[in-house]
Amino acid sequence: MTQAIKSKALFERRKQRVRTSIKRHGRVRLSVFRSGKHIYAQLIDDSKGQTLAAASSLDKAIKGTLTSTSTVEAAKSVGKLIAEAAQKADVKQVVFDRGGYLFHGRVKALANAAREHGLSF
Repeated sequence: MTQAIKSKALFERRKQRVRTSIKRHGRVRLSVFRSGKHIYAQLIDDSKGQTLAAASSLDKAIKGTLTSTSTVEAAKSVGKLIAEAAQKADVKQVVFDRGGYLFHGRVKALANAAREHGLSF
């Protein structure tokens, strides 16, 4: 097994482990996707199968103010934006779904910024 295949398999195992533990809570899920250039966040109600709100580093409000969309600062801005969108959708408590990503760097910055701006998880 090559290193790339092994790494992808470990990522998928972490992702399934996180999702399995999240489904027990039954709350709205704050899902994070991180690419090389951008970071995305969604509030998902799994019981209805709906996305309640979304924010990303591609949003016009954020993209114009940042020098780069792939930094911790961009993730903090997305965290603030998703928290504001959650307040508009009357969502106060969520479950954080980091996917298979480790909780550090941009993922951690997004989570901490969302907490600072009113989301509880």
